[in-house]
Amino acid sequence: METVSRAAAQADTADAGRKVDGYLLAAFPWYGLDEAFTGPRWLMRVGAAADGTVEHGATGHGEEPTIKVETPKDERFTVVVTVAGRPVRRSGDGTGVLDATSVSTAAWLAGSGLLAHTWPSTMDRALRQDWLDQQTALAWELADDLDGEGWSELLLPVDGEPTPFRYRESAYGWVLAGSAGGGEEGVHIGAYGRGMSAYGLGFGAIKDLAAYEG
Repeated sequence: METVSRAAAQADTADAGRKVDGYLLAAFPWYGLDEAFTGPRWLMRVGAAADGTVEHGATGHGEEPTIKVETPKDERFTVVVTVAGRPVRRSGDGTGVLDATSVSTAAWLAGSGLLAHTWPSTMDRALRQDWLDQQTALAWELADDLDGEGWSELLLPVDGEPTPFRYRESAYGWVLAGSAGGGEEGVHIGAYGRGMSAYGLGFGAIKDLAAYEG
Protein backbone atom coordinates (compact mmCIF):
# COMPACT_ATOMS: atom_id res chain seq x y z
CA MET A 1 0.00 0.00 0.00
CA GLU A 2 2.79 2.44 0.83
CA THR A 3 4.36 2.16 -2.61
CA VAL A 4 1.12 2.89 -4.45
CA SER A 5 0.20 5.78 -2.16
CA ARG A 6 3.56 7.36 -2.95
CA ALA A 7 2.96 6.71 -6.63
CA ALA A 8 -0.36 8.56 -6.37
CA ALA A 9 1.58 11.64 -5.35
CA GLN A 10 3.85 11.48 -8.41
CA ALA A 11 3.28 13.79 -11.35
CA ASP A 12 0.09 12.73 -13.02
CA THR A 13 0.82 11.02 -16.34
CA ALA A 14 -2.54 12.18 -17.65
CA ASP A 15 -1.70 15.88 -17.19
CA ALA A 16 0.26 15.99 -20.44
CA GLY A 17 -1.12 15.26 -23.87
CA ARG A 18 -4.34 13.35 -24.29
CA LYS A 19 -5.69 12.01 -21.03
CA VAL A 20 -6.08 8.56 -22.55
CA ASP A 21 -2.35 8.32 -23.32
CA GLY A 22 -1.49 7.43 -19.73
CA TYR A 23 -4.01 4.60 -19.78
CA LEU A 24 -2.56 3.22 -22.99
CA LEU A 25 0.85 2.86 -21.31
CA ALA A 26 -0.47 0.34 -18.78
CA ALA A 27 0.59 -3.31 -19.10
CA PHE A 28 -2.63 -4.54 -17.45
CA PRO A 29 -6.33 -4.42 -18.40
CA TRP A 30 -8.50 -1.55 -17.19
CA TYR A 31 -11.86 -2.23 -15.59
CA GLY A 32 -15.09 -0.26 -15.52
CA LEU A 33 -18.79 -0.90 -15.11
CA ASP A 34 -20.08 -3.55 -17.50
CA GLU A 35 -22.42 -3.02 -20.44
CA ALA A 36 -25.49 -2.92 -18.21
CA PHE A 37 -24.51 0.66 -17.38
CA THR A 38 -25.61 2.97 -20.20
CA GLY A 39 -24.77 6.38 -18.75
CA PRO A 40 -21.80 8.71 -19.31
CA ARG A 41 -18.26 7.37 -18.91
CA TRP A 42 -15.12 9.46 -18.36
CA LEU A 43 -11.43 9.11 -17.63
CA MET A 44 -9.87 10.37 -14.41
CA ARG A 45 -6.12 9.83 -14.05
CA VAL A 46 -3.39 7.23 -13.78
CA GLY A 47 -0.74 6.85 -11.08
CA ALA A 48 2.81 5.89 -12.03
CA ALA A 49 5.89 4.75 -10.13
CA ALA A 50 9.10 6.76 -10.15
CA ASP A 51 10.33 4.86 -13.22
CA GLY A 52 7.16 5.74 -15.15
CA THR A 53 5.48 2.34 -14.84
CA VAL A 54 1.72 2.78 -14.64
CA GLU A 55 0.52 1.25 -11.36
CA HIS A 56 -3.16 2.21 -11.13
CA GLY A 57 -5.88 4.45 -12.50
CA ALA A 58 -9.57 5.22 -12.32
CA THR A 59 -12.55 5.46 -14.66
CA GLY A 60 -15.75 7.35 -13.90
CA HIS A 61 -19.40 6.54 -14.55
CA GLY A 62 -22.44 8.79 -14.23
CA GLU A 63 -22.18 12.41 -13.14
CA GLU A 64 -18.70 13.78 -12.50
CA PRO A 65 -18.59 14.51 -8.75
CA THR A 66 -17.81 17.92 -7.34
CA ILE A 67 -15.92 18.56 -4.13
CA LYS A 68 -18.79 20.52 -2.58
CA VAL A 69 -21.26 18.09 -1.06
CA GLU A 70 -24.16 20.36 -0.17
CA THR A 71 -26.66 17.76 -1.34
CA PRO A 72 -24.64 14.53 -1.71
CA LYS A 73 -27.69 12.40 -2.42
CA ASP A 74 -28.22 14.33 -5.65
CA GLU A 75 -24.90 13.09 -7.04
CA ARG A 76 -24.98 9.79 -8.90
CA PHE A 77 -21.61 8.36 -9.81
CA THR A 78 -19.38 5.31 -9.53
CA VAL A 79 -15.61 5.42 -9.92
CA VAL A 80 -13.77 2.17 -10.64
CA VAL A 81 -10.11 1.92 -9.61
CA THR A 82 -7.85 -0.66 -11.30
CA VAL A 83 -4.58 -1.61 -9.59
CA ALA A 84 -1.93 -3.74 -11.26
CA GLY A 85 -1.47 -7.00 -9.39
CA ARG A 86 2.24 -7.08 -8.55
CA PRO A 87 4.33 -9.19 -6.16
CA VAL A 88 7.15 -7.79 -4.05
CA ARG A 89 9.69 -6.61 -6.59
CA ARG A 90 12.90 -4.68 -7.09
CA SER A 91 12.68 -0.97 -7.77
CA GLY A 92 13.45 0.21 -11.29
CA ASP A 93 16.90 1.46 -10.30
CA GLY A 94 17.71 -1.77 -8.44
CA THR A 95 18.39 0.02 -5.16
CA GLY A 96 15.44 -1.26 -3.14
CA VAL A 97 12.32 -3.40 -2.92
CA LEU A 98 8.79 -2.24 -3.78
CA ASP A 99 5.81 -3.48 -1.81
CA ALA A 100 3.33 -5.90 -3.36
CA THR A 101 -0.11 -4.63 -4.31
CA SER A 102 -3.22 -6.26 -2.83
CA VAL A 103 -6.96 -5.85 -2.35
CA SER A 104 -6.06 -3.51 0.52
CA THR A 105 -4.26 -1.30 -2.00
CA ALA A 106 -7.46 -1.02 -4.05
CA ALA A 107 -9.51 -0.37 -0.91
CA TRP A 108 -7.15 2.41 0.16
CA LEU A 109 -7.20 4.12 -3.24
CA ALA A 110 -10.99 3.88 -3.42
CA GLY A 111 -11.45 5.19 0.11
CA SER A 112 -9.10 8.12 -0.39
CA GLY A 113 -10.72 8.82 -3.77
CA LEU A 114 -14.14 9.14 -2.17
CA LEU A 115 -12.72 11.51 0.44
CA ALA A 116 -11.16 13.66 -2.27
CA HIS A 117 -14.66 14.34 -3.63
CA THR A 118 -16.23 15.00 -0.23
CA TRP A 119 -16.76 18.27 1.57
CA PRO A 120 -19.03 18.29 4.65
CA SER A 121 -21.27 21.30 4.12
CA THR A 122 -21.14 22.31 7.79
CA MET A 123 -17.34 22.53 7.88
CA ASP A 124 -15.30 25.68 7.51
CA ARG A 125 -12.95 25.53 4.54
CA ALA A 126 -9.97 26.33 6.76
CA LEU A 127 -10.56 23.09 8.67
CA ARG A 128 -10.91 20.85 5.64
CA GLN A 129 -7.27 19.75 5.45
CA ASP A 130 -7.27 18.65 9.09
CA TRP A 131 -10.50 16.74 8.47
CA LEU A 132 -9.11 15.19 5.29
CA ASP A 133 -5.90 14.11 7.02
CA GLN A 134 -7.87 12.49 9.83
CA GLN A 135 -10.28 10.71 7.52
CA THR A 136 -7.48 9.55 5.21
CA ALA A 137 -5.67 7.98 8.15
CA LEU A 138 -8.89 6.21 9.09
CA ALA A 139 -9.35 4.99 5.50
CA TRP A 140 -5.80 3.59 5.61
CA GLU A 141 -6.52 1.69 8.83
CA LEU A 142 -9.76 0.29 7.45
CA ALA A 143 -8.07 -0.83 4.23
CA ASP A 144 -5.49 -2.72 6.28
CA ASP A 145 -8.24 -4.62 8.11
CA LEU A 146 -10.58 -5.91 5.41
CA ASP A 147 -11.71 -8.78 7.63
CA GLY A 148 -12.70 -6.38 10.40
CA GLU A 149 -16.17 -5.30 11.49
CA GLY A 150 -16.05 -2.22 9.28
CA TRP A 151 -16.49 -4.38 6.17
CA SER A 152 -19.08 -6.83 4.86
CA GLU A 153 -18.95 -9.19 1.89
CA LEU A 154 -20.67 -8.46 -1.39
CA LEU A 155 -20.78 -10.81 -4.39
CA LEU A 156 -20.71 -8.96 -7.73
CA PRO A 157 -20.04 -10.08 -11.32
CA VAL A 158 -16.63 -9.40 -12.85
CA ASP A 159 -16.49 -10.34 -16.53
CA GLY A 160 -19.66 -12.30 -15.83
CA GLU A 161 -18.18 -14.33 -12.97
CA PRO A 162 -19.47 -13.90 -9.38
CA THR A 163 -16.61 -12.35 -7.42
CA PRO A 164 -16.34 -11.58 -3.69
CA PHE A 165 -15.74 -7.97 -2.65
CA ARG A 166 -15.25 -6.29 0.68
CA TYR A 167 -17.80 -3.49 1.07
CA ARG A 168 -18.51 -0.65 3.47
CA GLU A 169 -20.77 2.41 3.62
CA SER A 170 -20.19 5.81 5.19
CA ALA A 171 -22.02 9.11 5.46
CA TYR A 172 -20.35 10.22 2.23
CA GLY A 173 -20.81 7.16 0.02
CA TRP A 174 -19.64 3.57 -0.28
CA VAL A 175 -16.38 1.78 -1.01
CA LEU A 176 -15.64 -1.76 -2.17
CA ALA A 177 -12.58 -3.77 -3.20
CA GLY A 178 -11.75 -7.18 -4.65
CA SER A 179 -9.59 -8.91 -7.26
CA ALA A 180 -10.07 -10.09 -10.83
CA GLY A 181 -8.21 -12.48 -13.09
CA GLY A 182 -5.15 -14.43 -12.15
CA GLY A 183 -1.51 -14.88 -12.98
CA GLU A 184 0.38 -12.01 -14.55
CA GLU A 185 -2.80 -10.37 -15.83
CA GLY A 186 -4.52 -10.29 -12.44
CA VAL A 187 -5.62 -6.91 -11.11
CA HIS A 188 -7.23 -5.57 -7.97
CA ILE A 189 -10.44 -3.60 -8.34
CA GLY A 190 -11.65 -0.85 -6.05
CA ALA A 191 -14.74 1.29 -6.47
CA TYR A 192 -16.50 4.14 -4.72
CA GLY A 193 -19.66 6.06 -5.36
CA ARG A 194 -22.71 7.99 -4.26
CA GLY A 195 -26.31 7.90 -5.40
CA MET A 196 -25.84 4.61 -7.30
CA SER A 197 -26.37 1.40 -5.36
CA ALA A 198 -23.34 -0.86 -5.28
CA TYR A 199 -25.56 -3.91 -5.01
CA GLY A 200 -26.62 -3.80 -8.65
CA LEU A 201 -23.22 -3.15 -10.20
CA GLY A 202 -21.17 -5.39 -12.47
CA PHE A 203 -17.60 -4.90 -13.67
CA GLY A 204 -15.91 -5.77 -16.92
CA ALA A 205 -12.57 -5.33 -18.66
CA ILE A 206 -12.69 -2.24 -20.87
CA LYS A 207 -12.46 -3.23 -24.52
CA ASP A 208 -12.25 0.27 -25.98
CA LEU A 209 -11.13 3.31 -23.99
CA ALA A 210 -12.73 5.54 -26.61
CA ALA A 211 -16.02 5.02 -24.77
CA TYR A 212 -14.49 7.03 -21.90
CA GLU A 213 -13.18 9.94 -23.95
CA GLY A 214 -16.53 11.72 -24.11
